[in-house]
Amino acid sequence: MNIQSPSGPVVRGGFLLFPARCHDSMLTVTDLSKSYGRQTLFDGVSFQVAPGERVGVVGRNGTGKTTLFRILLGEEASDSGTVGVPAGYRIGYLAQQLRFDHPSVLEEAASALPPREDGTDDTYRAKAVLAGLGFSEGDFSRDPAVLSGGFQVRLNLARTLLSAPDLLLLDEPTNYLDVVSIRWLGRFLRGWRGALLLITHDRDFMDGVTTHTMAIHRGRVRKISGGTEKLYAQILQEEEIHEQTRMNDEKKRKDAEIFIARFRAQATKARAVQSRIKALARHERLEKLSEIRDLDFRFAEAPFTGKWMMEVRDLSFGYDAGPPLIEGLSFPVAKGDRIAVVGPNGRGKTTLLRLLAGELPPSAGAVKPTVNLKIGYFGQTNVDRLRPEHTVEEEVRQANPALTRTQVRTLCGAVMFGGGAAEKRLSVLSGGERSRVLLGKILATPVNLLLLDEPTNHLDQESVDAFVEAVNAFEGAVILVTHIERVLSALASKLVVFDGGKVDVFDGGYRDFLDRVGWRAEAAEEGKARHSGSRPAKGRDARRERARIVALRSKEIGALRKAVESVEAEILLLESRLPGEEEALIEASRRSDGAAVRTLKSTTFAARMRIEGLFREMVALGERLQEKERTYASELEELGG
Repeated sequence: MNIQSPSGPVVRGGFLLFPARCHDSMLTVTDLSKSYGRQTLFDGVSFQVAPGERVGVVGRNGTGKTTLFRILLGEEASDSGTVGVPAGYRIGYLAQQLRFDHPSVLEEAASALPPREDGTDDTYRAKAVLAGLGFSEGDFSRDPAVLSGGFQVRLNLARTLLSAPDLLLLDEPTNYLDVVSIRWLGRFLRGWRGALLLITHDRDFMDGVTTHTMAIHRGRVRKISGGTEKLYAQILQEEEIHEQTRMNDEKKRKDAEIFIARFRAQATKARAVQSRIKALARHERLEKLSEIRDLDFRFAEAPFTGKWMMEVRDLSFGYDAGPPLIEGLSFPVAKGDRIAVVGPNGRGKTTLLRLLAGELPPSAGAVKPTVNLKIGYFGQTNVDRLRPEHTVEEEVRQANPALTRTQVRTLCGAVMFGGGAAEKRLSVLSGGERSRVLLGKILATPVNLLLLDEPTNHLDQESVDAFVEAVNAFEGAVILVTHIERVLSALASKLVVFDGGKVDVFDGGYRDFLDRVGWRAEAAEEGKARHSGSRPAKGRDARRERARIVALRSKEIGALRKAVESVEAEILLLESRLPGEEEALIEASRRSDGAAVRTLKSTTFAARMRIEGLFREMVALGERLQEKERTYASELEELGG
């Protein structure tokens, strides 16, 4: 594989730098292939990333997303193909190695800023990015070496964002961020003017940031304009049509083979037999698509007959070296509750789960579980306690020795360690695979209260969906820490909120919390923006600004409404044709007209799949329309109109 550039790339400070700048060029990948032994990640893939395109890269775990990034960076060789990098093109990425060369956090971050020709000091930009990623002003003067691992990764992310590359590669940038910082990062990336390739298990974050989506699927790459829902709908429709076509072809092939076998010896049929033999040889045989497995499980339920499972009363806790993390926290836990613990990192979310699990004694107050409470606790410290010398099967069996080997193997398969994979030793597994083993251990033992600390960090988007379904189906109570807003919105009916140095209980869902309370950091940021800018427009300026917003609203909302109407019209047209095609299919079946039956089956199937895809598209357009209407209404309200 060649990385084509007039002069070679230089790795410096965690960035891949190319000499001279060229803003109007694009990255071009041609016929790229990569395999490991018998496993082919991708074969002959080609794509381009144009300036201003923000591309979400999706695919199951293990399909090669991170490997693709490493090839683009020149850190790993492909088997064949080329990566065309224009002269002057700079790629920014999150380096795996954390190396810091400056004595303070602010100096380290500011060192990534491109030099200004006029000599202007841009340090304020470094402060803004650091603050957005959760650093306090007191952190700016700290030595990067004393930061926690998570904040060192954040500092590396700040340097990457501040370097202003032509192409930004972000591989799971939200893993070490809290929900407030993730929301800030989303706003930052929506304003990103360069090109972006983004890998994340948070589908809503991806769709909210990107302009295009690119899937690595079955060894190929597919890139489209639009979000993940649109891309997956297209892939699903094409694969269903492929399978329908394959089955039809197989039937034709079987009929031809029967004809050949029956009449091969008859001289009068020799020409017809040869014709069918040649037709079979010419016609490429479609292969059956291999099954792609999802995480597929249900939490085992332990019986619980009462209503109240636990009471947290006046709970307080603090580590010796610092101020209290939790003071006077009280809330009950009832059967069926879905309680999300949210807030910035380092404020006590994981500590609260450890207190509820009985792993830490409170400084004051009490955690009072009721009789027959059985807890399943998923935490990062639990992952560290897995025994590396055990196989996956042995570790899952240890959670419940009463299970038969068949039952243990079934559980291993549910967390995607089917067949021989269940015999792998934990010492050779990745962090994400170990997290799935811990999930398997929780599945092995019946529980009625789940304590889940960032359980989705190492799951792909499809597995996150399966996780949400499993939690929804669980009849016990769930207390959950997660930074994925889609999961919070789908599951939480009550929140424990760490914000502004306090912890409070909010009786309602996550979207309700954002509407009624919101995050203090965001309120402060909005306040600064209002006070640092010019005063609110008055008189002629206000009227001019209002007219501009109204015109823009009319243009964007009008376009979205036309798109919705267009989709609705196509749905109505297709649905109006279906009854006639179905009647024609019935009539063809009565006539035993095989060719007509096959054709009509294929067309009606394709029409139904198209209708389903159009309904999904219409829902997405409707949501965008509502979001735009809310945004413009808010802007006009601020102007007093």
